[in-house]
Amino acid sequence: MKNAELVRRKDAATPRGVGVMCNFYAERAENSEIWDVEGRRYIDFAAGIAVLNTGHRHPLLVAAVQKQLERFTHTAYQIVPYASYIELAEKINQRAPGQWAKKTAFFTTGAEAVENAIKIARAATGRPAVIAFSGGFHGRTMMGMALTGKVVPYKVGFGPFPGEVYHAPYPCELHGVSVEDSLKALQVLFKADVDPKRVAAIIFEPVQGEGGFNVAPAAFVKALRALCDEHGILLIADEVQTGFGRTGKLFAMEHYGVAPDLTTMAKSLAGGMPLSAVCGRAEIMDAPAPGGLGGTYAGNPLAVASALAVLEVLEEENLIARGAALGERLMDRLHSLRPRVPQIAEVRGLGAMVAVEFQQADGSPDAEFTREVQNRALQKGLLLLSCGVHGNVIRFLFPLTIPDAVMDEGLDILADVLVR
Repeated sequence: MKNAELVRRKDAATPRGVGVMCNFYAERAENSEIWDVEGRRYIDFAAGIAVLNTGHRHPLLVAAVQKQLERFTHTAYQIVPYASYIELAEKINQRAPGQWAKKTAFFTTGAEAVENAIKIARAATGRPAVIAFSGGFHGRTMMGMALTGKVVPYKVGFGPFPGEVYHAPYPCELHGVSVEDSLKALQVLFKADVDPKRVAAIIFEPVQGEGGFNVAPAAFVKALRALCDEHGILLIADEVQTGFGRTGKLFAMEHYGVAPDLTTMAKSLAGGMPLSAVCGRAEIMDAPAPGGLGGTYAGNPLAVASALAVLEVLEEENLIARGAALGERLMDRLHSLRPRVPQIAEVRGLGAMVAVEFQQADGSPDAEFTREVQNRALQKGLLLLSCGVHGNVIRFLFPLTIPDAVMDEGLDILADVLVR
């Protein structure tokens, strides 16, 4: 089997709207490495878009799924429940930010988690409006797109979107948006567009994913918490990409000293199996009536088994601390390259959620250089992902289980493609 033949078949059989970054096809994977159908090896600094914090095919996850396969694969939790769903909910409730009674519901995708968080917030408050932020990404469903603050490629051609969704600028010092600017914009929204008494929730990413790995300043997060408390608004932390050790904590909100009312999670929750969740204050989670939450595959038993193993691996292998150390190692390497790579405008991140942004000499975004870096790295066997509203940011999402030797190899390739 050849990659070129598979590309031809893909183009004939699948729509162009399903964009595919790589022109090769995976045959097998192990930890932080992938081999294609022609036998070529790649170092994976993408991890299925932040899904594989515990690496490809971790033995404990494989064993957990195999064990569940021998018992049953599906009953629909809402029809015939199973104990593992409850066990995982209990563990999430114990670990999610917030010193209060919590409850958790499981779904399948990150977009589903976000949609259901909005449903729960509206049911709990009786209010319709939601505020999100520019540069944010919350999914490809209709509500997810409405909340997302990036038009191309996620929103273009798909409107109209659900109403009562408002956007404010997300703070980013490099782009000239201060914490004060963002907070003033929220006050302008309250004066000009929506009465705060009509706002059910403010949703934000503690570290923006598709938006460019912009890290929310502590002052901003604490101000959001105070603003929500003042007006009876629920604060939703979208931790779909930041969760499960990526930022040096189990959840990114642990860095801030304040807790959201609701937390959405997915991606590395189940280490490659499709599973998402909403966790929040018990009384808020109980607002929807029976039958208002769920889904045919929501909380699939195979995915739940994998998620329980993920929590075990994170603890046993001390991966949260390892992620923080790997992130520091990467940032040190990027900073050391700045004198030789004038396109580097900023290196930023939290824990192992690290990005580098490129600009031209006049300060404008350099998306072309970003694409060149990504393509040259791919040719040398290193998978990198881009992001940012202008497509001028490279983000790093290597598995936290990556062996030191493979990490060093990947960093050497990165240095080689950055320095022209």
